[in-house]
Amino acid sequence: MPEQLPIWGFAPARRAHAAFKGLAPNIQGAFWMLGSAVGFTVMTSLIKLLGADYPAALQTFYRSAAGLIILLPMILRDVKGTFRTNRLGILLFRSAAGTLGMIFSFYAFQKMPLAEANALSFTRTLWLVPLAFFVLHEKLGAWRIGAALVGFVGVSVMLAPGFSSGGHGFGLAQLAALASAALFAMTITGMKVMTRDHSPFTLLVYAAVLGVVFATPPALFAWAWPRPVDFLLLCAMGVTGTITQACYIKGMQIGDAAAMAPIDYTRLVFTAVVGFTFFHEIPTWPTIVGAAIVVAATLTITWREQRSARAARLAAADPERAGEDQPAS
Repeated sequence: MPEQLPIWGFAPARRAHAAFKGLAPNIQGAFWMLGSAVGFTVMTSLIKLLGADYPAALQTFYRSAAGLIILLPMILRDVKGTFRTNRLGILLFRSAAGTLGMIFSFYAFQKMPLAEANALSFTRTLWLVPLAFFVLHEKLGAWRIGAALVGFVGVSVMLAPGFSSGGHGFGLAQLAALASAALFAMTITGMKVMTRDHSPFTLLVYAAVLGVVFATPPALFAWAWPRPVDFLLLCAMGVTGTITQACYIKGMQIGDAAAMAPIDYTRLVFTAVVGFTFFHEIPTWPTIVGAAIVVAATLTITWREQRSARAARLAAADPERAGEDQPAS
């Protein structure tokens, strides 16, 4: 920002930005992750609020279109470079899976209590374990396998219809939530493959463009012209979703993933508060207990993956110390 700009209105922002940049990377990342959690809560609240009149497929179209509009000015700076790829097939599959996963996710948030739908969304980390083995050919130790199995036990607790007379059972909404998590796990696996020779921005742009393409046909089948107020809310939902994604990526980029993961779970608290305040939803004991088990399992998986990655980096830098930090399987 030019130094000759007047102090009023700009100096406080510059000082705040300088102070923020002076914080430790994990502290900066934590703020980005909190912003992502708040944005996610706002987005899912709007999904639920609008769900009675606008089906999940139509909301997904607006979410994707809003993201594309936000990215358009940056795309136009270098159209050819942005869309350069040698793996179009994987990009098509990843975007198709992501769009379908978004439709399922929106349906789950429309039909289920916010806290329960949010808790089931975290199972994407559990689905990553078998995908890492079958797709990425990673070696799985007993810790990761055991944590994934324990996590799915937590899912069973949440969905058990007879548990403490509070379980919600396994219906279409619950199936949609789990299918959405599995599909998002596929997109994350695809991202791990694509980031070897593609920038995160290119992947984000392809997701936005192809998201609109794949979301348009199902949206047309459920098309309804929104009322002016609803149109603004749909646009706000789409913009908030894009900001949420950007904050999450930024937080994970700046901070250590193992330190950032627990902060991401604050959205469980935020959605529970919003669900109680605005939608009169009270989390049941099966939801609370099951969510705690899922959170513990996914944090264990994240921690083990971080230790394995750190050991691999040390091994590459100093082969003589290769086994010192290797976690036991």
